[in-house]
Amino acid sequence: MKTSDFYYDLPESLIAQEPLSKRDESRLMVLDKVSGKTEHKHFYDIEDMINPGDALILNDTRVIPARLYGEKEDTGGAIEFLLLNKHSLDTWEVILKPGRRAKPGARFVFGGGKLKAEILDVINDGNRLVKFEYDGVFENVLDELGEMPLPPYITKKLEDKDRYQTVYAKHNGSAAAPTAGLHFTPELLSRLRAKGVKIGYVTLHVGLGTFRPVKADEIADHKMHSEFYILPEETAELINKTKSEGGRIISVGTTATRTLETVGQSGLPLKASTGWTDIFIYPGKKFNVIDALITNFHLPESTLIMLVSALAGKENVLNAYREAVDKKYRFFSFGDAMFIQ
Repeated sequence: MKTSDFYYDLPESLIAQEPLSKRDESRLMVLDKVSGKTEHKHFYDIEDMINPGDALILNDTRVIPARLYGEKEDTGGAIEFLLLNKHSLDTWEVILKPGRRAKPGARFVFGGGKLKAEILDVINDGNRLVKFEYDGVFENVLDELGEMPLPPYITKKLEDKDRYQTVYAKHNGSAAAPTAGLHFTPELLSRLRAKGVKIGYVTLHVGLGTFRPVKADEIADHKMHSEFYILPEETAELINKTKSEGGRIISVGTTATRTLETVGQSGLPLKASTGWTDIFIYPGKKFNVIDALITNFHLPESTLIMLVSALAGKENVLNAYREAVDKKYRFFSFGDAMFIQ
């Protein structure tokens, strides 16, 4: 199967540059994964489509303001850091711009010296391993000095950092938001609970590899990025109980899906698990855990549209995307949603 099989035409004007004023008023396309039939609703209508006894599984990762602007300590030359993965206390894997000549021992300052950094090593893909120095709590320093690392297709500055967080974000560590969850409000989640919908959480810290284009002609030749995940015991038990009682497992986003299907590769029942996943889900791959998926509209030829196509069928998905373009849905991170059931 070729990467080009997952291409669709998208006018640039349909790429959402900012979130709607109210999270749950985005549009919602409902796609039947068997027939390919579509319906057009609003996200708040999701309440009517999730049944008592179903389980909604959310990714509670929290995006850190991972983009830092500073200068080289000795020359004053401008530098941009993008934090990717935390390796240990104060030690991070980062992307530097410009950084091709930055060698171990090079030092940088941010915020007039509130934060300092030294390069320890050059690692995979030319990224750097960096040790930070600061007073106080790192997260507080980062909140003060850092900016949200919005995807490259969003060119408008985000005025409110919280709009790139889900309302249930809890565990710091992501370089990008699990955007399917951005549509939920506390009120909508409360109404779902009151209806008898069970809600569970996983954590997958989203890396920038989620935006990495697939360069291989054959999708099976693509190497997936790796991301850290946690499936807690209570969520594993919730999923097992829901399955045994005939309820559906509805995953919110591709990141929650990748977590569940990583742990579920050996089948049910699920057990609590923590680790790194580089699972690549594309048509032909079997889903062992999820029954339905809430997701946004994804980039052409991306691993995300391949995952969605594995669940609903490539032709069904591409037909639905063409319809979304015709009806002027908003695409990507701040865009509209799709419910595949």
